[in-house]
Amino acid sequence: MSTPLIVAPQEWKAAWQQLLVKEKELTRARDALAALRRRMPWQAVDKDYVFEGPEGKAGLLDLFRGRRQLIVYRAFFEPGVDGWPEHACRGCSMMADHVPNLAHLNARDTTLVYASRAPQADIERLKARMGWDMPWYTITDDFDADFDVDEWHGTNAFIRDGDRVFRTYFIHNRGDEALGTTWSYLDITALGRQEQWEDSPEGYPQTPPYEWWDWHDAYGQHPPSRWFGDPDPDNPSDQRPPRADSEGRAAT
Repeated sequence: MSTPLIVAPQEWKAAWQQLLVKEKELTRARDALAALRRRMPWQAVDKDYVFEGPEGKAGLLDLFRGRRQLIVYRAFFEPGVDGWPEHACRGCSMMADHVPNLAHLNARDTTLVYASRAPQADIERLKARMGWDMPWYTITDDFDADFDVDEWHGTNAFIRDGDRVFRTYFIHNRGDEALGTTWSYLDITALGRQEQWEDSPEGYPQTPPYEWWDWHDAYGQHPPSRWFGDPDPDNPSDQRPPRADSEGRAAT
């Protein structure tokens, strides 16, 4: 292969800083796109859909598991798909390998589930083989056709108002490639990351940035803490933790 120029550290840093300007432009554009998603109209879901889950039949509202938002990824695992019955579609399997720890999404009142047409026994067998633990339901009706995922993978976002369910966004094709972190999933939802810096419609739930982040096994065990970001100099309890040195000791 033909390699780029080889330069000294100072020249390399200057080139990096020049490109960083473009990186920040991309970040701001991504934030602006997410803000537009939060202003998308909602589509009412008035049809009753039935899924099969590990605990039996479930409606679309049940998939929320009591939370306000729901993200449904349609994975192709069923007869006729390459790899059946040992594997799901290769691309869908890569998507599943990138699903984050769901405790962080749940902390933002959001549930992520997978859905396929394979029977539950096959889904559970596949999850055990591949080490996946996301909720995964069996589609039994026209849900996939009604939400544009009957012939290709895709991710639908929903929100509920009491018992009423609304479709808020849809992403597929290469758009799915960007998913795989808590933040990327939240950015396609109607409520977003729910942090104060976001450009969201008035009245949307928002909390100070970073305060809601926690260890995935510690959510709900203590009040939010501002452990990251610019500390408040007037609040002694709001300081960054001491930085550890290379041997794990607290730096002075």
